[in-house]
Amino acid sequence: GVVEACLLHMLKRRAAGFLRSDKVAALFTKVGKTCAIAGDVCKKVQELQQQVESRKNQPSGQEPLKRQGSTTSKTPVLTPQAIKHIWVRTALIEKVLDKIVQYIVDNCSKYYEKEALLADPVCGPILASLLVGPCALEYTKLKTADHYWTDPSADELVQRHRIHGAHGRQDSPSKRPALGIRKRHSSGSTSEDRFAASAREYVESLHQNSRTHLLYGKNNVLVQPKDDLEAIPGYLSLHQSADSLTLKWTPNQLMNGTLGDSE
Repeated sequence: GVVEACLLHMLKRRAAGFLRSDKVAALFTKVGKTCAIAGDVCKKVQELQQQVESRKNQPSGQEPLKRQGSTTSKTPVLTPQAIKHIWVRTALIEKVLDKIVQYIVDNCSKYYEKEALLADPVCGPILASLLVGPCALEYTKLKTADHYWTDPSADELVQRHRIHGAHGRQDSPSKRPALGIRKRHSSGSTSEDRFAASAREYVESLHQNSRTHLLYGKNNVLVQPKDDLEAIPGYLSLHQSADSLTLKWTPNQLMNGTLGDSE
C-alpha cells in the first residue's frame, strides 16, 4: 500500500489512463510496453486475475472434485487485500519490484509531474534502493492468526531454562544436584515420558499466542510449600488474557521433565 501511494503521487493523467479506475494497473501496463521485466509482471498478473475470475464463476460443488482429481493445476487462493495490491505484490514476490521502480525513476519524465516523489532526484532513487531488501526475501510462508507474536519456540524456552537453572544449581552446593536431564533420553520409562509431556505442555502455555500474553517470566523463584520443607526453585510467570491475570509457578523438576524421588 505504501509503495502504491508513492507510485501514484502526481502521476500524469496520460500515464494513469483516462478511463481506468485502477491507476496502478495502467502504470504497470504502460511501463511494460518498454520494460521487459514489467511486461513479464503484467502477464503473470493477468494470469492470476483470470484464475481468480474462473474461481468465482465456478460452481461451489465442483471445486472439491477438481482438487481431489488433479494436483497439477492449483488455483492460488488470494485474499481481498492481495487482490487489491496484486500488481505491487506480484512484482515483490517475483523479486523485480526494485528494478521496475528504478526504471520508472530513470524515465520519470514520461509518467510524472515535476513535483512528484519519484521525479525527485533524491527521493526517487532512495525509494528504489529501499525496495532492494524486501525483493531479496523469499515469501514462502503465509501469515497465521497469531503471526504478530515472535517469541522463541517451546523447545528453545525449555533449553534456556535448563541453561539458566544449571548455573543456579552450581553456585549453591547445598542444593540438590542436577536433576538427571540425560536420564530422560536414555530411559524409556513411561512415567518420565509422561512428566516430559506435561512439562512441554506447560512451556507451550508460556509461549505467547493470540489468546494470552506473557507479561513476565523468571527462573529459579523459590517457593516453600510447607513450613517444614525446603524452598523449591521453579519458574514463575504472569499471563494476561482478555479478562484476567494469571500467575503460574512450576518446579524446576517438572520443567526438566523428571521429578525423581520428590513428592
